[in-house]
Parts: sequence; structure tokens; C-alpha cells
Amino acid sequence: MTALLPPANAAFDTHEVLNQPPALEDYNLFGTDRGLVNAAEVNGAGWAKDQLAAYGAKLGSAWAIEQGRLAHRFPPQLKLFDRFGHRRDEVEFHPAWHNIMGLIIGEGLHSAPWADPKPGAHVARAAAYVMHAQIEPGSQCPTTMTYGSVPALKRDAAIAAEWLPKIYSRSYDPAMKPVAQKSGALIGMGMTEKQGGSDVRANTTRALPAGAGGPGQEYVITGHKWFFSCPQIDAHLVLAQAPGGLSCFFMPHWLPDGTPNAIRIQRLKDKVGNKSNASSEVEFENAHGWLLGEEGRGVPTIIEMGTYTRLDCALGSAGLLRGAVAQALHHVYHRRAFQRHLIDQPLMTNVVADLALESEAATLLALRLARAFDRAEASEQDAAFRRLCTPAVKYWVCKRAPNAVVEAMEVHGGNGYVDEGPLGLLYKEIPLNSIWEGSGNVMCLDVLRALQKHPDSIEAYFAELIPARGNDKALDAAINDLKAEFADTAEMEHRARHVVEKMMVTLQGALLVRHSIPAVADAFCASRLGGDWGRAFGTLPKGTDTRAIADRARPV
Repeated sequence: MTALLPPANAAFDTHEVLNQPPALEDYNLFGTDRGLVNAAEVNGAGWAKDQLAAYGAKLGSAWAIEQGRLAHRFPPQLKLFDRFGHRRDEVEFHPAWHNIMGLIIGEGLHSAPWADPKPGAHVARAAAYVMHAQIEPGSQCPTTMTYGSVPALKRDAAIAAEWLPKIYSRSYDPAMKPVAQKSGALIGMGMTEKQGGSDVRANTTRALPAGAGGPGQEYVITGHKWFFSCPQIDAHLVLAQAPGGLSCFFMPHWLPDGTPNAIRIQRLKDKVGNKSNASSEVEFENAHGWLLGEEGRGVPTIIEMGTYTRLDCALGSAGLLRGAVAQALHHVYHRRAFQRHLIDQPLMTNVVADLALESEAATLLALRLARAFDRAEASEQDAAFRRLCTPAVKYWVCKRAPNAVVEAMEVHGGNGYVDEGPLGLLYKEIPLNSIWEGSGNVMCLDVLRALQKHPDSIEAYFAELIPARGNDKALDAAINDLKAEFADTAEMEHRARHVVEKMMVTLQGALLVRHSIPAVADAFCASRLGGDWGRAFGTLPKGTDTRAIADRARPV
């Protein structure tokens, strides 16, 4: 007899899928992050909690998470020519990129503190920025550069009058056409070149006056930029050598007569991560730009933009770290091994609690820095704190986050290393913020420079520590140790990373003592300041209330 075969459409099930956590989606990134809620409140943005919760719900939706995944899975494509051979120099994006850009621009993260200034506006934006990083960090590049460009653009009344209304708009308009025909505009920057990198004074790009020259006047620019992010957006701030020295120019994509500027895209960077965002190499072939500020003052002009983008590097890393920790916590509360949930196994609880400490400390530190941006104009102490601590916070948060993200990936086992899940995106993105807007050495040297040029900055720093004294012996000892560290000026450049590390971890301890729950503050100070800690995450000392720390950070 002929064997009977099963129907062609019969299910081919060899097993039932068990013990796999559900996807972390359709949750509120704000309401489930107690550390972020607290950081926003204590830094002056409590008034924004409803709008932050609304944005947290949008970002946590299954739809937004999928848009973020798709934007990275299908990166932008460079289109140099049309089918007839005409030069295009355009970048095409997957629809998911535009959907995500609509979210972030619609929330005003590119300009809200400028368009609607109020106490706590930069902190409220910072909290939203931390959340957005967890879903789609590539879109933060054009958003950040636009945010940082506003103070520089205000230097020229004519440019400000034409461009700021479009920048303040919450309409995302990706069309390639002159700004006068658009509902919104975005701004980028072009600083580094092949031969110099961070040493921008080695730039070779040249700018010659088209007429009389001087502030606000037109120049003709020839040269290149080695990293030119977001070549598709409306204008860039560019450094070039004018007759009077290195200068900053406003270079729009379209000229006043409606023709394209001579910005030639050479290629898109094949980056390790940050796949959704287009970073490029460009050449300027007699491109036109308008001088911002004085000739020879290009670095001071554009560094103001860089100050805001450095803040966002710290915020972005804090967000990526929180995203990884949230995924790890979600996993251990659902996954079972050896007859117990992972969260009920003491060593795993130690690991995720340690990660939660790192995340809350990073978030609180970054939002405290954002508060200094809110108050810098009204408070000399906050202005001094911002000068000193912007590079220090960027250095420390961006340096600490990668190790923690790797540990969070390990919590998932093999599933964490599969790119279908969210950890792959976070893992590939997390080194970037430490590199962009100045590497670690540049940040630490900028801290030393701030100390030398503005000795009062150290007083502003210690003013943050004094209110926490007397609450933790390890913290008190760390504060005293720091005073001795600053008194010793020998080989300060050699010791710069060590000094900045001590500054930041001590400040994190002081902020947690003042503003977090005792379980978090005590564990942080005992491990990071008291020396009762190993060399890897998951080495919190005995007696630590690890379950309370994990429960606080769990995304539910």
C-alpha cells in the first residue's frame, strides 16, 4: 500500500515555544522610568510631566519601535545623478526615517527651548531626548545640530530673520527646495577634514570674499569636509580659512536665486552603527557661504553650537543606556532558568541592579547639566558649571555607557546578539557619542582649559557637592580627596582622565544622595566611591538592596 502523506498545508510543529519574554512594546518610556521622572522633577521640568508622558507613550508604541527598526534596517541611499545624467546630490530614505523624523520634529526637540523659552525648557527637552534615543537614535543627529545652531545663527540678524521661523516650526519638511518654499528647516555642521580631525585649525578649505567681505557678507568656498552629517538638510555651518583666519560660514543648500549650492557629495560613510542617518564626505566647488561673526573667529562661533551638541551626546548615551537596561530588566523578570525567574537569582539581581545604578546616575547627571543650560544666562554659577561640566559629563557618560550596554546584551544570552532584537541597534550605536563632537581626550583637555581660563568654575562644581555632605562617609571622603587632587597641579594633563573621572563619579554620588532613594544612593556610593566594588558589573557589595534597585528601574 502507498503510505498516506500529510496534507501539504499541515502544520510542521515540533515543539511549543515556551519561556520567551514578550516584546517590550506598547509601554510608556516616561512613566515606567522612575529615575527619569525624578530627574526631570528635581531639575525644574515637573511642569512638563504630562507632555513627556504623552511622548513616552508614542515612542513606546509597537508602531514607533518598528519604525526605528526599519529605519536602521534600510539605510539611506546616495543618488548622485538622475536617469538622464543630471547631477542630483540627493539622499533617499526609507519611509520609516521620515516617520521618525516627523515624531521628533513634531515634539520640538530641534528647537522648542528657543521657540518657547521658559524655566526648565532645556530639561524638559533633555528628558524627551533621553527617551527618543532608546527608539531611534539616528534621527537625533539632524535634530541636535539644529538645536545647537540657533545661538550661532542669532549672530546675524538677516539670517536669523529668514531662518529662525522655519527652524522654530514643528513641521518636518524633507523636500529638496529653497527654504522660502518650505514649512520647516533643519541645520547641520561641517567642521572636520581628512588631515586634521579634531584639530580644525589645520583645515585647508578656503573662503574668499565675493565682495567687500566681513560679517554677514558672501564668500566663495572651495575645499572638502571629511564628516558632513545629513547632507540632505537645508543648511550647514562650515569652517573655512578666510583671509583673516579660520572662520565660520552659513552655507545654505539653495542659493538666493533658487539654484543649488555647489556642494558635491562624494559618498556616504559606511558606519559601524547609526545606520539610519546619512553621514557623508563632500567637496565644495566654489560654493557660497555667508560669514557668521568675524573673520578668524570661526572656532568660538561654532563651538557654541558644539556646546549644545555635546550636551546631547551625554543625553543620547544616557538614553541608549536606559534602553539597554530596560530591555535587560524586562528579560529577567520574565525568563526562567533552573526553576526560578532570573530576577530571583541573587547573582543576576546583582548584575541588573548594578546596571540600573549606572543608568539612573547617568540620567540624573545629564539632566542636571541640562538645568545649567536653562539657567546659564541668569546665574553665573550655572554658567560656570556649564563651562566646566559640559565636556566632563559628555566624557564620563559616553565612556561608561558602552560597557553597561554590553553587559545588558549578555543578560539576554544568545538572543541579545541577534540583530532582530533591539540590543543590536543599541550596541552598535553606543560608541558613537564618545567620538562625535570631540573624543575623550579632547573633552578632558577642555575641562583643564576651563579650569585655567575660569578658576571660578571649580567653585561652581563644589557648590553641587556641599549640600550632600554629611550623608555618606564614602561621599565625604571622595569630596576631600578631590580637593587634594585639584591642589596637586603636577602633570595635570597626564592625569586629566583620572581627574575628570573622579569629578563625575563624585558628582553622581552627590546628586543621588540628594535626589534618589536611599537604596540607590547607598549602593552607588558604597560601590563607586567606597571601593567595595569589583571590575565588572554585578559586583555590588553584600547588604545591597538589589531587588529594590531593580524594581525601581523595571519598565512597568
